[in-house]
Amino acid sequence: MLTLDAKIPQGPIEQKWANARFEMKLVNPANKRKYKVIVVGSGLAGGAAAATLAELGYDVACFCFQDSPRRAHSIAAQGGINAAKNYQNDGDSVHRLFYDTVKGGDFRAREANVHRLAEVSVDIIDQCAAMGVPFAREYGGTLANRSFGGAQVSRTFYARGQTGQQLLLGVYAALERQIGAGKVTMFSRHEMLDLVVDNGRAVGIVARDLITGAIESHAAHAVVLATGGYGNVYFLSTNAKGCNVTATYRAYKKGAGFANPCFTQIHPTCIPVSGDYQSKLTLMSESLRNDGRVWVPKNPANCAKRPDDISEDERDYYLERKYPSFGNLSPRDIASRAAKEQCDDGRGIGPGGRGVYLDFRDAIKRDGEAKVREKYGNLFDMYERITGENPYKVPMRIYPAVHYTMGGLWVDYNLQTTIPGLFCLGEANFSDHGANRLGASALMQGLADGYFIIPYTMGNYLAGVKASDLASTTSAPFKAVEDAVKSRLDRLMNVRGKRSIDSFHKELGHIMWEQCGMARSKESLERALAAIPKLREEFWSDVSVLGDPDSFNQSLEKAGRVADFLEFGELLVKDALVREESCGGHFRVEHQLEGEAKRDDDKFCHAAVWEFTGDGKEPVRNVEPLVFENVKLATRSYK
Repeated sequence: MLTLDAKIPQGPIEQKWANARFEMKLVNPANKRKYKVIVVGSGLAGGAAAATLAELGYDVACFCFQDSPRRAHSIAAQGGINAAKNYQNDGDSVHRLFYDTVKGGDFRAREANVHRLAEVSVDIIDQCAAMGVPFAREYGGTLANRSFGGAQVSRTFYARGQTGQQLLLGVYAALERQIGAGKVTMFSRHEMLDLVVDNGRAVGIVARDLITGAIESHAAHAVVLATGGYGNVYFLSTNAKGCNVTATYRAYKKGAGFANPCFTQIHPTCIPVSGDYQSKLTLMSESLRNDGRVWVPKNPANCAKRPDDISEDERDYYLERKYPSFGNLSPRDIASRAAKEQCDDGRGIGPGGRGVYLDFRDAIKRDGEAKVREKYGNLFDMYERITGENPYKVPMRIYPAVHYTMGGLWVDYNLQTTIPGLFCLGEANFSDHGANRLGASALMQGLADGYFIIPYTMGNYLAGVKASDLASTTSAPFKAVEDAVKSRLDRLMNVRGKRSIDSFHKELGHIMWEQCGMARSKESLERALAAIPKLREEFWSDVSVLGDPDSFNQSLEKAGRVADFLEFGELLVKDALVREESCGGHFRVEHQLEGEAKRDDDKFCHAAVWEFTGDGKEPVRNVEPLVFENVKLATRSYK
């Protein structure tokens, strides 16, 4: 059984992080250069961690499968980043951000981690502004804020609809500075294919050079995974096509506990599917719900009409009707299920009746088109390029889609996994968002983990490791992992079947979406558990992988990622089947009260942490009880 020691510091919650920092061991500045750290991932969490650890003096190697760190998927985040600055003087505070985040996650997150995130948020904005991130500003020069789902205050800082891009460019500048100084060695176009563990400690990785096909071993005193989420297990998602679960799933198979894999987020504001030819979906920022009003026709007979031909009294602004306190800024899971409910009632619009309107008519009438264009212009332009419709003239059509994943590798308060020396940051870990992430909190967590938390906790770990204990890449543990990686690649190449890799991925995604998507039931999950192993067996007997392994081969890259999805998808469904409750993004149709999620705190107020026991064997489900001392467990309500 896994040992799940969360290492939560003593003292009042407001003092835990300060107490932890004081009690942590330190590494002498002159000794830091003797320690090597591998960071896998170059997005906000990984790039910030690599740059900051290098600034402190550590010898850092950073890996990304893109051609440049600035291609990380963090660049796609649109709406903003939360921080408890209370610039609007509207009642915000660190405690309110902490409370909103715990409540938004449906009381399935660890209190101490969430409070630290809220504390650190106020420093992130100062750090980014000092680095030149061009946040939107008020007329007088102060930083502007807007609202996001799940909050009744304006705490979201933004750079139009390209906040992720601007923040990533700031991280990239810091990272490139360290690369130029020789403190970070950058390995772009390299993909981690496995973790090396020796004597129970993470000592390095085995990666594939995606240009030459060479298999390489890299040793370090500690390894950091900041590789994002696993939303692409559903095939159609808002994630970039390259996003995958391989790094964290390989770590899971080496002994790292995987927590809450069934906690996946469906984003309510995406451009609807237009056809079977699509390979991904496009997100429209949640910030649009500040000024856009969501509605459907009251009468199903009006769904085929032009929206301008539907009068005001024939429109159902269902979020405003059902959740008057939060309205169009209801949390993502609630807004997504509400949209599905309208479409299931036959009131959906667009092709297949899978869409609802996001209408800016009132905002344009109130503030003028120029003001709306100033706030959302690039988002409106993107929508028009994709759909051919002008959202200044007709309402946007939106529908929920897979977006973010709250599950990930289990980590303690120090962001260390159940494998000593293996740390996990950002979306790749499970720690901060519970069963549902509030909008604009992903960028906050990534930068908090990378800039402000791992520099302390990494030093605390390395202070107990001898600098001379750097493993040799020619040692038996590295050789064994290299051989296993090569064997797996050869196995993929030698199937020589007839079905394309994408066809398997698409079929898996269909199973996942239909049986374990926005609504889940015991029967649907059992159907998925019957179908996925059959599909996986067919994959390993009939997949067609083109090219050869010793060169640039995107077919082989894709095959390896889909092979991991075919295993991980089964774990996700198992987790959803065992969790006999509804909470956040996990909605079991058997457990609801008047259409809302019904938690079972007596049985499931815990994090479920899965332990790998061997190929073909049932994984073991461990639990970390969640104790709420500062927030009262309550039925989540946004009405």
